[in-house]
Parts: sequence; C-alpha cells; structure tokens
Amino acid sequence: MLRLIDHGFSATLHPAHGGLVSALDWTGPDGRVHPLLHAPANARPGGGEPSRFGLWPLVPFANRAFGGRLRFGTEIIDLPLNAPDGRSSIHGFGWQSPWRVAEERRDRVALVHSHEGGEGRGPWTYEARLDLSLSPGHGRIALAVTNTGRRALPFGIGLHPWFPRTAGARFQAEAAGALALGEGYRPTGPGPRPSEMGEHGVWTLPPGRELAASIVDWDGAARLDLPERGLSIRIAASDSLRHPVLWSPPDADFLCFEPQSHGIGAPSEAAAQAVTPMAILQPGETLAGFMDIRPAPL
Repeated sequence: MLRLIDHGFSATLHPAHGGLVSALDWTGPDGRVHPLLHAPANARPGGGEPSRFGLWPLVPFANRAFGGRLRFGTEIIDLPLNAPDGRSSIHGFGWQSPWRVAEERRDRVALVHSHEGGEGRGPWTYEARLDLSLSPGHGRIALAVTNTGRRALPFGIGLHPWFPRTAGARFQAEAAGALALGEGYRPTGPGPRPSEMGEHGVWTLPPGRELAASIVDWDGAARLDLPERGLSIRIAASDSLRHPVLWSPPDADFLCFEPQSHGIGAPSEAAAQAVTPMAILQPGETLAGFMDIRPAPL
C-alpha cells in the first residue's frame, strides 16, 4: 500500500491489487476532509471480482468483450472469461494484475504493469503505466499502454472511478449521443441522447431505477454536486477518453462515471466498433489519456 499527501489531498494506492486507488480525499478551506471516491468502511482490495469502490485502470480494453472474443477484421480471437457472470471478458487484465512502483514521491507515483499474451491470456503483449499526481486544486490520474508485441492489435484504455452519490446528488455531462444498449448492456448501434440527459447535459438520477449509458462524444467536462456534503466534484478528461460509461444501480450510494477510449462492447461487437472503434496500435505505439478530479465547496 502507498499513501501520498500533498496540496490538501491524500491518496491511497494498492499496486499489488490491480493498481487500485482505494481513496482520494480533499481537505476543504474549512478544514473538513471530503472523500472524493466511494469507499465503504469495510471495503478491502483483492478477490476475483472488480472492486466496487475507489478507482482502477482499464487496460488493454475497457468494459465488456461479449462472449470473451475480440473481433479484429476477419479474425475472432478468444479472450479469458473474467467477468463475474462467466460469459464475457471485462475491463482487460490490469485490474487483476500486480503493478510495480516505477516512481514514488510525496505528490506523485507511477505504477507499471506488463502483460505477455499467450494461451488463455489474450493476444496482447503490452506495458501499461498509471500515474497519479496531486497538484494545487486537483488530482490527475493518467494511463498509457504501449504495444510491445510483434503485431498490430486493437487497444483501449479507461479509468473506473466510483464517486459518492447522495439523495440530492446532481450530475451534469454533455454529449452528442450514446450507444443503444440491449439485454446485458450489449450495444445494438448508435442511439440518441439518453432520455435521462436533459438540457445542457443535466442528468436525471432516478431513485429506485438503474441508470446505464455508454456515452458517445462527451465534451470532456462533467460535474457532480453533493449538496448534503457541501461538495462539488469537477471532472475533466483528455480527448482520448471521450466515450465514458455512466452507471448507477437502483438506490445505490455511488455513481460510476468512467472515461474510456471506446464504448461498451467495442472489442467484440460490430455495432459498437462502427461508432466508437478501438485504437489500432502498431508495435511500439502508445495510447494515453488522463482524468482530472477537481473538488470545490458547494
């Protein structure tokens, strides 16, 4: 476990458990400490399922590859079935792998994870780097993946934060549209703006009902207001992470807003590839992106 403290922030990371950022806290002007990530008191990293708290990297693809397959041109490549339901591959391999510490300072840390493809390990051989830095006013999480293999392949990256959600939470994120999702979140093609996204990107957060959207062409800025906590969380991301997933199950005390380089199902579904294709990296090429989290009193 690593802990960073500087510029009014503190962060806790677990390199041995998928590069998980289990906590990111901010001390406001009044001295009050605000958790910026959802982190239940009994939450512990580890296990075979994705941790439902904190923030973790998605590499070499984000979200689901349905049926555990990668569709690349005329090829269909089998992937390990690591989703909890055993029917798909989910979030790549980084979240289930140990990361090593490449750099550590008071206000920043760099973690590296290497993967070699092969039987039961998918086709990708790559090196990924996760950088977390604390600066005055914001924390930045950056992720990069380099194709260290011998052939071109589709790659994707993403960041999976779990933000707090209160009864009075307000969320705003403007986008051009979304993927239409069928059963089990499987994309069926391009869709309109979700019905929950209103004017100026202000979302309805219905209690008692799931909110699930694979957003297309987000403008790169979002805002989560938590009136009960007197906290506003501003979110910004690089141009490479403009197809986020927004998810919150019924009556949840968290909201996931996941900046990604491609939409749900892009590894496996032609309908998703036509709208948000993955990046084809030649050997030696890199795909990179970042997300900033900027808190303020509300």
